[in-house]
Amino acid sequence: MPASRLFKFRVLALTLGLAAATPAFAHHAMGGMMPSTFAQGLLSGLGHPVIGLDHLAALVGVGLVSSRFTRGLVLPTFWMIAMAAGVGLHLASADIPYAELLVAVSVVIIGMAATIRTTLPFALIALLFAAGGAVHGYALGESIVGAESTPLVAYLIGLVAIQTALTTGITLAARRLSKTPISAPSLQLRLAGLAITLIGATVTILSLTATA
Repeated sequence: MPASRLFKFRVLALTLGLAAATPAFAHHAMGGMMPSTFAQGLLSGLGHPVIGLDHLAALVGVGLVSSRFTRGLVLPTFWMIAMAAGVGLHLASADIPYAELLVAVSVVIIGMAATIRTTLPFALIALLFAAGGAVHGYALGESIVGAESTPLVAYLIGLVAIQTALTTGITLAARRLSKTPISAPSLQLRLAGLAITLIGATVTILSLTATA
């Protein structure tokens, strides 16, 4: 099997496997338990965005899209700031209707941005990341509402640390793997973006089914 076809097959297999997994919004790093210590809060913060399929797919997409820009390492900052604000909104008992659906839709949009050949304007991507980060942060805040201050702070530290590491690492890795100019993503990277789009679409359908 040619290398290009083999890569496409692997991307498709990975996408179908992830899509068949348990819906991401049901996952929790502490098994649904409220963190009560610094270590538990940190573990929950580090694990929650990775265990949740929708959150992980979004972070991969953020890295892929950011890799197209010479100032790409700055872009995840918009996600992080908005994500922290989203957690704060949840802790302040603000109500964002259909938050899980918005999370899923944001994954679709980020995946599409990573799939298309043309690179979108820096300002538009920054706005997209800010909006996506806010709804993802709001959803992630659900697992820490009502916790004491120590595990709460640890949770936030874990959230920022793991998401910064993932988005930065993927940005650098995508740049290294791409054989085309930085603003023109390779076919392989665009196929990865397509996989993210399909994951987001699947989670969107699951979310709509759950709320029907």
